[in-house]
Amino acid sequence: MTKGRGGGTGAGLSRVSGALLAMSRHLEVRDVLKTIVVSARELLDAEYAALGVPDDHGGFAQFVVDGVSEEQWKAIGPLPRQHGILAAMLKDATPQRLADVRLDPRFGGWPSAHPDMSDFLGLPIADGDEVLGAVFLANKRCPKPQGGCGFTAQDEELLAILAQHAAIALTNARLYERSRELTIAGERARLAHELHDAVSQKLFSLRLTAQAATALVDRDPARAKDELQQIALLAAEAADELRSAVVELRPAALDEDGLVATLRTQVQVLDRAHSARVTFVSHGVRALPAAQEEALLRVAQEALHNALRHADARQVDVTLARHGQGARLRVVDDGRGFDPSAVRRAGRHLGLVSMRDRAGGVGGGLTVESAPGKGTAIEMEVPGG
Repeated sequence: MTKGRGGGTGAGLSRVSGALLAMSRHLEVRDVLKTIVVSARELLDAEYAALGVPDDHGGFAQFVVDGVSEEQWKAIGPLPRQHGILAAMLKDATPQRLADVRLDPRFGGWPSAHPDMSDFLGLPIADGDEVLGAVFLANKRCPKPQGGCGFTAQDEELLAILAQHAAIALTNARLYERSRELTIAGERARLAHELHDAVSQKLFSLRLTAQAATALVDRDPARAKDELQQIALLAAEAADELRSAVVELRPAALDEDGLVATLRTQVQVLDRAHSARVTFVSHGVRALPAAQEEALLRVAQEALHNALRHADARQVDVTLARHGQGARLRVVDDGRGFDPSAVRRAGRHLGLVSMRDRAGGVGGGLTVESAPGKGTAIEMEVPGG
């Protein structure tokens, strides 16, 4: 273990620990890559550091540098290709420690604006047999032996430790981003289903009613007038449906208004948009962790959707109340109800699975009480924080 700029081994270990902790804090891939590069350059006291994530076409999907100014980076030009020494690290997964990278037979030269580099240390970042990228450093800030490399075997060991943890952090970040993409895709699919069920039906009715009014305008003006009034009503309902969908697209309102205000607003919109009576009451709810608030909001939306779209409910009551350190959400409707153990229709079944997953994902629980002809009560509890 190198002593590093901190002076002693303890200081070096502290800096390594700090670097590993910094990597684990980030969830965005780009942030993780930048943290790895900055940490490697600072730990090994190098002038330059870079990390490349390869694509499938001989180039790099992402390439992050540290020690190069924004102006220099722009002047350098396009990203490098996977050739020479970079290819050796990526394809053979081999460390590279060189006294002068420019003298290596694999060296292919740099653009004219590229900084001058000599001693070089590079390692692959691998997850099992999969090479996720390569991290490399240049120009160790220390006196160098004649014709030798400033980077030592101890530096290589330290960078190897960093690369191993970098692989974990990068894999976790990729999983997080994939999970987020799936969540977004799921929300889009849900919204598309909502729009198809509601707004498209309203628009179809609008078209048919308009055709009827056109046919009646000459021979029966009074009936044509009635049809035109129906068109106005359908148009207003379609506008409310769209407004409701837009509200559901904006969970960011949680950050601005809080869960109680956001739920109240959505309930008011749904109450105006549907013939059913939709009410909301809250009791002593305090601020909850963001993930729990979003889960409660999404479960309430799904329960309201089921009650208004599938159950033909005439009354839906939403209650949000403090429960210990957390909260309890209850959505009750007087709709047609169903047998929870026998539900297998895709839309309803997936809705219940989604609600249970959301509740479980934040340490909460979900119960469903229903029976044919007896309405439905959905209750969710979260522990708070």
